[in-house]
Amino acid sequence: MKRMALVLAAVLAAAPAAGASFDDPSWPCVQRKVVHLSWGMMWTGMPIDDALGDWRDDPEIRRLAPVLALRRTPMDRAESLIARFAEDLDTARDRRLALLFKGAFSLIDRERAEIVGGIGRYAEKQTSLAASIDTMRTDLARLEAIESPDFDQQDRIEELRDTIKWNTRIYDERRQSLTHVCESPVILEKRAFSLARAIMAHLP
Repeated sequence: MKRMALVLAAVLAAAPAAGASFDDPSWPCVQRKVVHLSWGMMWTGMPIDDALGDWRDDPEIRRLAPVLALRRTPMDRAESLIARFAEDLDTARDRRLALLFKGAFSLIDRERAEIVGGIGRYAEKQTSLAASIDTMRTDLARLEAIESPDFDQQDRIEELRDTIKWNTRIYDERRQSLTHVCESPVILEKRAFSLARAIMAHLP
């Protein structure tokens, strides 16, 4: 089992995830864009494809999988819940453990895909805001170049200065928070790997 843990850690660190994209110029994160994870990279038990069935049809798994998928559930608590679930298994052990992972993985992957989509929209707003600031700076430079601006032009200069200052502040604050935002998909990916390892520990 120790060897399995080392293998999983190596895969997580080195292997490219399914759907990785390097050709999206709007993607703002250092980490490559991966919309959906690949269960095959982290799970070596029964395939969690359609042939396995729907994890929601199992009442116990339907209750447990969302708890395991929650980031606020500590991993030691998740491992304890998995161990308790595995202790009570007698028949169809492989299948039910696979279904448990399928449920947790599906929920994590769905949440993660939503976050990736949100990051994309976040980046689009930043790009739009940057373009707007550039346009206002061009207008401001043109007005400031006028030797004797009239009253309306002076008002416009002050308005542009205030708006540029405010919008630049918003842009910078968003940029500073981007590191935290970009970590969320990584945290969820690591959780999926950790749950795979914890559940596979109870496979025969």
